[in-house]
Amino acid sequence: MIPNKPRYATRLNAFKRKGDTVAEMIAAAARVGGLDAADLNFPDHFDHHRPAELTRILADHGMALNGLAMRYYTDPGFRLGAFSHPDPATRRAAIDLTKRGLDALAAMGGRLMTLWLGQDGFDYSFQADYARMWDDSIAAIADVADHNPSIDIAIEYKPNEPRAHVVMPDMATTLLALAEVGRPNTGVTLDFCHMLFAGEMPARAAMLAARHSRILGVHLNDGYGKRDDGLIAGSVHPVQTVELFVALDRAGYDGVIYFDTFPDHGGTDPLGEARANIAATDRLRAIARGLAADPALAEAQARQDAAAATRIVMSALYGG
Repeated sequence: MIPNKPRYATRLNAFKRKGDTVAEMIAAAARVGGLDAADLNFPDHFDHHRPAELTRILADHGMALNGLAMRYYTDPGFRLGAFSHPDPATRRAAIDLTKRGLDALAAMGGRLMTLWLGQDGFDYSFQADYARMWDDSIAAIADVADHNPSIDIAIEYKPNEPRAHVVMPDMATTLLALAEVGRPNTGVTLDFCHMLFAGEMPARAAMLAARHSRILGVHLNDGYGKRDDGLIAGSVHPVQTVELFVALDRAGYDGVIYFDTFPDHGGTDPLGEARANIAATDRLRAIARGLAADPALAEAQARQDAAAATRIVMSALYGG
């Protein structure tokens, strides 16, 4: 891996047309140029392909496996939750499904499993026993982490959707949970839109993740903070995106940048959108490297001088 030049991965379903197989989505993503890694969803992307076959398909298109992401929401049996479902048998089914995903990941030589627990939550006051829901979630994550300690388990938090309130809605709650889980092979996946949605400053959330856990993944996108818009990186919040990259550089993160964007929602050409993501990210990351080493910016931050810091950042972004 080239220093400060992370691999770029993509949301494969952004390239999906009606009837497309996973192999066809991988082939479409590979045509972009610059996308050299992919995340696969489990079990969805394994319905018609065995792990060895998917490994070969990725290699044939010059792409590496970044990791797998569990998808529970496609199963109506998990509507009341996966890891926090009130029925012990359903919770066990979710844990066992996750372990099968870990086995598939290991068979492909991967080391990163991302858990987005969007269905684990509640919608009404008095609907849930909060303590039991928390305890069940912690126990399930620990169980999954222990299944294969050589694989990293990343929690991708989000304030809501599909549930009105979820068990892991923000960075602070996620870090509390991981502290209770107490497993060295756990950490956090940062999703830019999710952090905005949670009312967080992405760079500050990244700092907390690096200080109290590990940053295992970065999902880059943009939006207006009201929902998970999944827009082109840097298109709405370029300053906050640059600040996130500065925080990532200072934390020593040099891993994959995964574009979790939704061109399919608005009918945008996925190849053009992916190229725009790469161009914007290359540019903003280069600016961030300069700002991270800028003594004038460090001095302005030490004084909490917003005006001076803003002038420096705007000059780096727009010239002048």
